[in-house]
Amino acid sequence: MADRRPPRRRRGSEGDPPGTAPRRAALRLIDAVLRRGDPLDIAAHAATQGLAPADRAFAIAIVSETLRWMVDIDALIDSATAQPLPDDVKSRAVLRIALAQLLVLKSPGHAVVSTALPLVDGGPRRLVHAILSRAQQEEWALPERATLPPATAERWSAAWGDAMVTAAEAAWSAPPPLDLSFAAEPDAAAWPDATSLVPRHLRLPRGQAVTDLPGFEAGGWWVQDIAASIPARLLGAGDGRSVLDLCAAPGGKTMQLAAAGWSVLAVDASAKRLARLEENLDRTGLEAAVVQGDIRKWEPGEAADAVLLDAPCSATGIFRRHPDVLHRIEAREIAEMAGLQSELLARAAKWAKPGGTLVYATCSLERAEGEDQIMAFLAGRPDWSVVPAGGDELPAGIAPDANGFVRTLPDMLTAAGGLDGFFIARLRAPSG
Repeated sequence: MADRRPPRRRRGSEGDPPGTAPRRAALRLIDAVLRRGDPLDIAAHAATQGLAPADRAFAIAIVSETLRWMVDIDALIDSATAQPLPDDVKSRAVLRIALAQLLVLKSPGHAVVSTALPLVDGGPRRLVHAILSRAQQEEWALPERATLPPATAERWSAAWGDAMVTAAEAAWSAPPPLDLSFAAEPDAAAWPDATSLVPRHLRLPRGQAVTDLPGFEAGGWWVQDIAASIPARLLGAGDGRSVLDLCAAPGGKTMQLAAAGWSVLAVDASAKRLARLEENLDRTGLEAAVVQGDIRKWEPGEAADAVLLDAPCSATGIFRRHPDVLHRIEAREIAEMAGLQSELLARAAKWAKPGGTLVYATCSLERAEGEDQIMAFLAGRPDWSVVPAGGDELPAGIAPDANGFVRTLPDMLTAAGGLDGFFIARLRAPSG
């Protein structure tokens, strides 16, 4: 009997159907995230080289939605096979990105199938074709909420309760709205589709092209989740006083502090990220001194009135915008980051003037990188004290906890579109 399977094509052959190139890039990108553990935004540069901007955006969208819904997509794949496909085989990866196109991005079925088969590269093309055909014939659908990876759900349930996990799944199921921070209070009439949750803030529906928004070139605002704006807000008006903005890039907090009248020294170890910070300062017309330095070794010339340490962390709190993080970060990485944070916090504390203020923040939903970190610091430094946030310093619906710390969670501000997960503590240095 003649073999009726479609002829195999070599990787990247000129015979590929139109639209295959961004799918190949998506396959490279998801491999970089899941196998090598690379952050999505960093891996995207190499994986999408040579693509037109629209194709690059499509490849990233495919991978973002695949990662967001991967637990549920895998469940569908496994329901259609007699033996589960190993996680590391290319056919599972091809099916993952193809089903994300079908079920989330709503790409035409014929385009999904015709561009998926060349990606199998010698694997079970017939199986891939059969599963994609079945998905269309049976009208497969995803659940209402994207299921979190089991290890994450278990960890967060133990820390915050099952209601938080449910809220996190709802938050993970779609990209978040767009938050803008302003150097001065914006004219609400110029932004009819926006809402404001705190002063100098506007929230827009998702899907906006940032560079097309009013005033982008004028530089009166920058993109910054409302939770990320809280640490600098807790320092208030600068009135010319000095502040060290540590681990400052890409500069959202630097710009907030400069706009609030602080004399800012922004420090970061990454030259590439600092270049972006300086571009942001140029666009907004705000001023800050910028220094490249690893604060494990770097020393300031003198102490400052205030220190803001936005410490490197697992970044699990920004999972809505970076769906790769929950597939890459495990308990080991969290413990490693907590050790680094402890070291940086001890150094940052030395650089606050007597009676000065230290704000510690992480974009993490892990207690080890937040509450536990500050409680351990205070246990060793009883001469330091917590300065709880006042109600007028926080968005309505956010309040300090019993210890005076600020913790934002996925089940907060849900009616307004939610916010990222952050931990913030404001501390006062001993007077002398």
